[in-house]
Amino acid sequence: MSKNILLLFTLLIGFTTFSQGLTLGDSSPKPLKLENGKIYQDGVQVPSYQMKKILASNLHSLKVYQQAKSKETIGTTLLGLGATLTIVDLAIGLFSDAKYPTALTYAGVGMIAVSIPVLSGRSKKMEEVVQSYNDGLKNTTSLEFDLNAVANQNGVGLQIKF
Repeated sequence: MSKNILLLFTLLIGFTTFSQGLTLGDSSPKPLKLENGKIYQDGVQVPSYQMKKILASNLHSLKVYQQAKSKETIGTTLLGLGATLTIVDLAIGLFSDAKYPTALTYAGVGMIAVSIPVLSGRSKKMEEVVQSYNDGLKNTTSLEFDLNAVANQNGVGLQIKF
């Protein structure tokens, strides 16, 4: 008897753990908002792994989002490498009798200078993503019609207006 109760209890816990709840709210897509370089939907920040799911319905926005993420990766890499080269060369110049600045410093400063427009281009792309997605929400055509019952001298019927 206790084994049956334990089995039943275990099955109930398993079912409730792996069940999915039914959402009864409005399931229509909500517009995106860009604040301080972060994207929000319905007041909640959207992580980048969810952005691909959200933007799947708008292929242009998804493409531009992927371009923005590529720009972010390239710009951040250039900025990090440039700062590292500059700091390493500065440390070598301070702690040894080597001549400072060397080509490492110039290469580092050049990388930092190149990273600035790349990263600013990322911001413009993110603005384009949000604008394009929100415009796509406004342009979706929904089927709206008016259904009426009609009675006249010819009979009774239904009238549908699109």
